[in-house]
Amino acid sequence: MTTHLVWLRNDLRIHDNYALNAACRNKDANVLALYIATPAQWQSHTLAPKQAAFIFDSLKELQQALSEKGIPLHFLHCNDFAAVPDALKAFCEQHRVDRLFYNYQYEVNERERDAAVERTLYDHDVISQGFDDSLLLPPGSVLNGNREMYKVFTPFSRAFVKRLNEGLPECVPAPEPRKNAPLDQQPELQPFDYPFEKYDDTLFPAGEKAALKRLREFCQQPVTDYPENRNLPAVDGTSRLSVYLSTGVLSPRQCLHRLLREHPEGLEKSDVFVWLNELIWREFYRHLLVAWPKLCRHQPFISWTAKVQWQRDKALQEAWEQGKTGYPIVDAAMRQMNSLGWMHNRLRMITASFLIKDLLIDWREGERYFMSQLIDGDLAANNGGWQWAASSGNDAAPYFRIFNPTTQGERFDKNGHFIRQWLPELNDVPDEHIHQPHVWAEKNQISLDYPVPIVDHKEARKRTLEAYEAARKS
Repeated sequence: MTTHLVWLRNDLRIHDNYALNAACRNKDANVLALYIATPAQWQSHTLAPKQAAFIFDSLKELQQALSEKGIPLHFLHCNDFAAVPDALKAFCEQHRVDRLFYNYQYEVNERERDAAVERTLYDHDVISQGFDDSLLLPPGSVLNGNREMYKVFTPFSRAFVKRLNEGLPECVPAPEPRKNAPLDQQPELQPFDYPFEKYDDTLFPAGEKAALKRLREFCQQPVTDYPENRNLPAVDGTSRLSVYLSTGVLSPRQCLHRLLREHPEGLEKSDVFVWLNELIWREFYRHLLVAWPKLCRHQPFISWTAKVQWQRDKALQEAWEQGKTGYPIVDAAMRQMNSLGWMHNRLRMITASFLIKDLLIDWREGERYFMSQLIDGDLAANNGGWQWAASSGNDAAPYFRIFNPTTQGERFDKNGHFIRQWLPELNDVPDEHIHQPHVWAEKNQISLDYPVPIVDHKEARKRTLEAYEAARKS
């Protein structure tokens, strides 16, 4: 009997899983699934302990779902990616595997690992087949008139929507129960040799069923309010689907098809297109990783920005990390992330701008810290967001665009509802003074248990402009 192996990575679902679907097309094949933990590699990639715990819990849900289809889910522990090819070879020999099925990952280390796996298995008569599964459209399929990858988002988005209007990517069904399924019990899932950290499973319940439920609920009504609510951190106005997309518990095709099922009027209807455009940003950053692999190595897309003379100040960086900068919207956002492993998207822009352009600290320090904390950590989106804030990436904010953290707070959390949620020490500060609490406290001779601002924004802005201008001219 032929044996097919599905190697699961960032695709922890049974519905709309291209590799799993392909492995199960031969109804007579014995189908196995495998997940390989690589803790040393995760450590080097600063995988957040909350995300590790979420992946583990999602694997438990996935194992049960596969069990109902008659597919056992096995587990291996390797130190890093370099150990994976030999481990897979041994597993294939033990279980007499003929073909390996997997879904592509686009980061440099992952692509090198997969190439090594294919070479090793080919030498031992195992045929490998990969699939573009984690994207709506494959990298390299949306190009400009010169057959090159777009460097700017807006024309990419237009071309992307045009391609979607020509034909939507297919969602494939979950496999049917296997006729010749083994009767053995599922292999035991052992905890990873990696630190776990408890996460809020009411906000982020693990598993595919929870992801599909959240998607359905969001697309029914909240998506129409998304354009108005998405920038207000005190309002539950975002989808909170990023954790499911980053770990592959949910596919972008499922998002697209559910959106159109609830809103069949078309892709470019204004109230729902705003959210779809966020999915296209996700695609843009992934396509860029393939077109410019240096982005995976934390190199700036705009070369001259590598010459910016960053400030190395551990005390300032730690104040930012701990939410003790003296700027309430920044501190509330950082404390939200440190607690939940998640941060509202508008706040990601504000906090990134503050680290880079108020503290003049290298954007890679912020990129690393976010990855170490975020339950929805994703290299492409995280790198893209940080390079946007640093004015060093594709379609980035101009270097002279510098957010004022006080006015950003006033604009997006006017009455301080979000700030008070995370900074209870400011509960007694009146709404009109919540964004500059020390001005109010000094005027009223009140002592606040809250840091004074660690930098003066006006002076910091001037210093940052000088640093960028010097780099640009050098």
